[in-house]
Amino acid sequence: MKKKVFSVFACVLALMLSLTACGSSKDTASDKVNVDVFQFKVETKDALEKAANMYMEKNPNVKINIQTVGGGDDYGAALKSKFASGEEPAIFNIGGPQDMIDWSEKLEDLSTETWVSQAYDGTLAPVTKDEKIYGMPFNQEGYGFIYNKELFKKAGIDPESIKTFADLEKAVKSLDSKKEELGLKSVFAFPAKETWVTGLHLSNVAFSNEFGNVTNAFNAKELEFKYADSLKKLLDLQADYAYMPDGKKASLNSVDYSTQVEELFSLGQVAIIQQGNWAYGSVAGIDEELAANIGMLPMPLEGVKEDSIPVGVPMYWSINNAKSEEIKTASKDFLNWLYTSDEGKDLVINEFKFIPALKGYDADNLQPKDTLAKEIIRYSNEGKTMPWVFMGYPSAWGMDNLGADIQQYVAGDMTWEQLVEDAKATWAKARK
Repeated sequence: MKKKVFSVFACVLALMLSLTACGSSKDTASDKVNVDVFQFKVETKDALEKAANMYMEKNPNVKINIQTVGGGDDYGAALKSKFASGEEPAIFNIGGPQDMIDWSEKLEDLSTETWVSQAYDGTLAPVTKDEKIYGMPFNQEGYGFIYNKELFKKAGIDPESIKTFADLEKAVKSLDSKKEELGLKSVFAFPAKETWVTGLHLSNVAFSNEFGNVTNAFNAKELEFKYADSLKKLLDLQADYAYMPDGKKASLNSVDYSTQVEELFSLGQVAIIQQGNWAYGSVAGIDEELAANIGMLPMPLEGVKEDSIPVGVPMYWSINNAKSEEIKTASKDFLNWLYTSDEGKDLVINEFKFIPALKGYDADNLQPKDTLAKEIIRYSNEGKTMPWVFMGYPSAWGMDNLGADIQQYVAGDMTWEQLVEDAKATWAKARK
């Protein structure tokens, strides 16, 4: 009987010790510094998670949690919802002057970070105020009209000859006339559903030439829309010769990034798309041979600037100043490691497929493997670029106002003249 009692007691004791051990393990885990990252770039989600895992192996006291919101979703709106929910991230993205105002109370001063001295001239201007720096540049990117070299060759079109809008229009009409023999559904895939493609990137071609730089755009109380007619031609060329899911123009509003890049272009069903070097990974993931055989044409604004592409810094990493010193220190260390350590640099070039916005990278690595990044570097070296100014638009104006109006225009529910007037009115209202 004593043996039985002792046996039961031993079991209870063992169970209690086991539970205590489990509790201790949980307490140890909770002692980790949690760094929540809320970022916009869907194309780099896997690479960023790989980088985080590598960093955590070296820093077992830190837990990095990554959430990605982008692509067809409005990152700015999602970020506001994230903060409003009380689940404030430690690391998040801002775009420039307007975001600097919108998030001014949450931005940590990064002026003393080691990477600051390595930033290329001009890249920190959009996130600098009173000589303090509040953002770390993501990378450099560029966009234009990505084209399928093999299809151009079969059609007898020399892409090097396309320098003006008239040249582009001629090439598009030639491709359209040969759609059947080339196996094309259409010349373009135009993702009107993605208002960042239309309201931000496409419109930038006109407004970068109107304002000259992001600061001027940000300070502008009114929008002249000087190059509305030339922008209309660039938009119409894409829409008129685009794949329409149900044969009607209004159905362009259902075409998203995935349909445009991963389905139509990557499968050789269209010859040209308006996108940037970030699309390389998507194409390569479906057809590596095609990815090695694509190039980038300029985005010609007729009569203004016709041989260039927009190049700039898409977003900046920022750190939430409301977090504890421990979390902020870990956040800064992670970003420093990612962009300045040898391991991090290798990831930035070969996994993220980034064109660095910081100096100090091996010159040999600055000739990236992917064809689109090489094109961006070529245009930059030739001085055939125009700045990104859409980060100086009024908050959400590009997507929610202009992008939405472009959808109405494409559907035939708004004239171009109405679009222009509404763009001017909503810009002025937002600037009051």
